[in-house]
Amino acid sequence: MKRAATAGFSLIEVMVALIIISIGLLGIAKLQAVALSSTGTAGKRGLAAIEAASIAAAMHADRAYWSAGVIATSTTLSGAGVSAANDGALMAPVDCSTVRPCTTVQMAAYDLSTVANSLQSILPGYTGTIACNQTVAPPPVVCAITLTWIENVVGANTQGVQAGAAAAFQIPTYTLYVEP
Repeated sequence: MKRAATAGFSLIEVMVALIIISIGLLGIAKLQAVALSSTGTAGKRGLAAIEAASIAAAMHADRAYWSAGVIATSTTLSGAGVSAANDGALMAPVDCSTVRPCTTVQMAAYDLSTVANSLQSILPGYTGTIACNQTVAPPPVVCAITLTWIENVVGANTQGVQAGAAAAFQIPTYTLYVEP
């Protein structure tokens, strides 16, 4: 009497299927980690663009200072506050929400210190610079607002974490040109 062929899967077939499923699930997990990192990175870059536009709007609102031709040629924003190359008044902001009336310099200092504090909570470790041309005759004055910060990123592959490529990728720069 012949024995009937048994139906079902062998242990080796089950193990091969589990290995294939495990590799697929690991790929999906890596894909999700990279997607989450990319979303965070895009969010930070979007917030940097919004903050640079906020600085530009403040410059438009205080045209009397920014277009006067006597502004600091280079102003730096950081978590420590505001520093200006040749305008010490920008480094000592007055709270223009309570002091009335504010001069144009006080308004510019208040706006910059408000944005500097906002940037510190959004992009820790950032550096912002506002560089305006003072040599153009006749005006208009053109200013470049540059924000630089450090990003924590997840490399999608070995090319993304190579020396040099990773360092440049983790310190993005956003520049906005504005004519106040």
